[in-house]
Amino acid sequence: MKLGTLDDGTRDGQLIVVSRDLQRAHLATDIAPRLQSVLDDWQFLAPQLADLYETLNLGKARHAFAFDPQQCLAPLPRAYQWADGSAYVNHVELLRRSRQAAMPERFWHDPLMYQGGSDDFIGPCRPARFASEDWGIDFEAEVAVIVDDVPMQCLQGEASEHIRLIMLANDWSLRHLVPDELAKGFGFYQSKPATAFSPLAVTPDELGQAWDGERMHLPVRCWRNQALVGQANAGEDMVFGFAQLIEHAAKTRRLRAGSIIGSGTVSNKDRSRGYSCIAEIRALETMDQGSASTAYLHFGERVRIEVLDAQANNVFGTIDQQVLQNHP
Repeated sequence: MKLGTLDDGTRDGQLIVVSRDLQRAHLATDIAPRLQSVLDDWQFLAPQLADLYETLNLGKARHAFAFDPQQCLAPLPRAYQWADGSAYVNHVELLRRSRQAAMPERFWHDPLMYQGGSDDFIGPCRPARFASEDWGIDFEAEVAVIVDDVPMQCLQGEASEHIRLIMLANDWSLRHLVPDELAKGFGFYQSKPATAFSPLAVTPDELGQAWDGERMHLPVRCWRNQALVGQANAGEDMVFGFAQLIEHAAKTRRLRAGSIIGSGTVSNKDRSRGYSCIAEIRALETMDQGSASTAYLHFGERVRIEVLDAQANNVFGTIDQQVLQNHP
C-alpha cells in the first residue's frame, strides 16, 4: 500500500491512503490519525489500511478525492530518529579520490552513518530554503526505509523483518560547510540541513520483484531543472543492504518504531548512469580535467527525484523542489 500525509495546518498532518496509480486518495483518520500511530501498532492497524487501499484501487471508496502531492508533507513530518548511512561506497571513494585522500579499507566492510536532524522534514514539493549560495547547495537522491521497533543488537538476518515502509529522500547538503565541520572531528551538523522525502511511503510488496528484502533494484531518476542528470540503479553497487545498515544502527541501542534509515547517495560505477548529487560529477571532473566545472545549485533552480517501476508507474510520487533564498 501507499501512505502519505496531508497538510492540514498541524505539525503532523493527516494520514491518507493513496491509490496505486496515484490518482485518488482517502483519509485514513478513522483508522489512525497519523503515520506514526500506525507504526506504533502496525500488526493491528496495517491490515485495516490494506483493506482501505484495496477498496480505493477498485474505485469503491466512498469518500475518495483527487491526490495532489503538492498538498503533502513528508510521510513522517518529524520522526524519532533519522540515521543516514553511506551504502554506496563508490560515492565515498570518488569524493575522496578527487581530493587525493586515502580510502580506508574498512569503509568496504564497516558502514558509515551519521545522525541527521529529524525534528523537521521538508515536504516533497515545498521549497528548499538556504541563506547563501556560497554554502555549496547540493541535492542527494537516496532510498530510505522506516522500521518498527528494532531490538538492540538485531542481526542482519533478522533486520529485514523490521522494514515496514520504503520512500525516497533528498538529503540536502551544504558542501562548502562540510570541511570545517569535519575538521573539528565531531561530524555533520550545519552542513546537513532539513531533509525532504517523497510524497509516499510504500510497503515493500509494492515494489514486487524489484525489492529483494534489502535493496531496491530500480533506477532513481534525478533532474536538475529540465535536464535528466542521473538514473543510477539503487540495487547495483549498494555495498551494504538495509538489513546491514539496520544491524549497524542497532549495535548499541534500540531503534524505536518510526526510525528512518537512509542509504546514502545512490551511486553506480557505470558513469553512463549519471549522478545523484552534484559533488559526484564535480569529483569526476576534477579527476579527469584537474578542476570542477559544474556549479552547485543557484537560487531559482529546481530538483526532481522519482522512481518508475518496470511498467513506468511512479512508485513514490515525485520530489519536486525549488531552491530559494531564506530571509530571516
